[in-house]
Amino acid sequence: MNPSFETFSQGEEIVTGQVVDTNAAWLSQQAVEMGFNVSRHTAVGDKLEDLVKVLLDIATRADCCICTGGLGPTSDDLTAEAVAKAFDLPLIFDEIAFVQIQQFFRNRNRAMPECNRKQAMLPQGSIRLDNRTGTAPGFALQQGRCWFAFIPGVPSEMRNMFLEHIQTLSSRFVLQPSQLITIKTIGIGESDLQERISKIKIPLQVQLGFRAELGEVQTKLLFPSDYPQTQLKNLTHLIADTIGDAVYAIECLGQQAGDLVSVVDQLMTAGNHTFAVVETISQGLVAAKMVGVTWLLSTTYEQSVERLTQQLEVEYDSDDAMATAKAIANAVQKTTDADMILVQLTSAGYYLNPHGIESITVTNALFVKGKVNYTVRILTGDIKRKQHQAALSALDLLRRYLQGKDIIYQLI
Repeated sequence: MNPSFETFSQGEEIVTGQVVDTNAAWLSQQAVEMGFNVSRHTAVGDKLEDLVKVLLDIATRADCCICTGGLGPTSDDLTAEAVAKAFDLPLIFDEIAFVQIQQFFRNRNRAMPECNRKQAMLPQGSIRLDNRTGTAPGFALQQGRCWFAFIPGVPSEMRNMFLEHIQTLSSRFVLQPSQLITIKTIGIGESDLQERISKIKIPLQVQLGFRAELGEVQTKLLFPSDYPQTQLKNLTHLIADTIGDAVYAIECLGQQAGDLVSVVDQLMTAGNHTFAVVETISQGLVAAKMVGVTWLLSTTYEQSVERLTQQLEVEYDSDDAMATAKAIANAVQKTTDADMILVQLTSAGYYLNPHGIESITVTNALFVKGKVNYTVRILTGDIKRKQHQAALSALDLLRRYLQGKDIIYQLI
């Protein structure tokens, strides 16, 4: 069985919700890829007795724990003191750490406040972990069952120190990295995904999970390190095929496919395509997501279809969205050499759906070589959510066309 791994975050700002603990998420991802079994995340505020109790508990149950935060110079930074009290280890002044802290301030032509001296006090017998980007050195030690590493909570410092000092954990533990497969989908919810794959027999040793974000859902399969590759591929493809055209990418461990924008960029670049987009409700968000790509030749956006048709001097047909979209596309084609033009139109106004939620109808029409592919979606939520959904639905239409998928005329 793989060694157990925990994260321990310290700080009132974390437990009160003022700061989102992204460190725990990042560290867990690294640990899983290395071969640890991540068992628990713990967060404690700036209370010495609470910190001591958690440290003592972790020392009896975890094989490895990465602790972040509480190494600063102020009175609420209590990590070193908590370690000293929990494990009966006196704090010893580390001359090398102190010289490094002084040098940090000299490099910036600043005088070192006296309170920073506190950061050079490390538990007796611990290994100093140098911090090349901040003032707080980290330290590591073995106590009970657990090997602890204590590093700063500032994300940039934390990541640098992990990669420089802690990623060598493989030499301390017998690690067999699991194999993580992520099937990325758009336009389908978690419950629908579960329903579609419910009849597939997932082996007991394979962990199945879902992760929902705004606009996409990820189906995650965690395979043991020794799982046969042929069976892994067969199961992955069976699940992806069962889900269907909502799948836009499959990521394997160490091979990142990227988000929807990255996938579209790869497809557009590979096909040597060029693109123009006309937006309404998404208000330029489609174009904004494509900053830096070379194939986007033209962008236009207006708050309403009426103002858009006035700007382009074309006829607005309130009863025929596709006729209006075609007229807009023809007008745009006169000013660009793009071989693909996407026109996004919205309904004239909002209305309440049967559930009492304010909705808006969005039509995305993609014109390519004289033909049109389109989707119709009903969007809900606040205006920012509608804007984001509209942008993603436009990109998904482009993705479906480029991947040769069926175009689904969605009413959701």
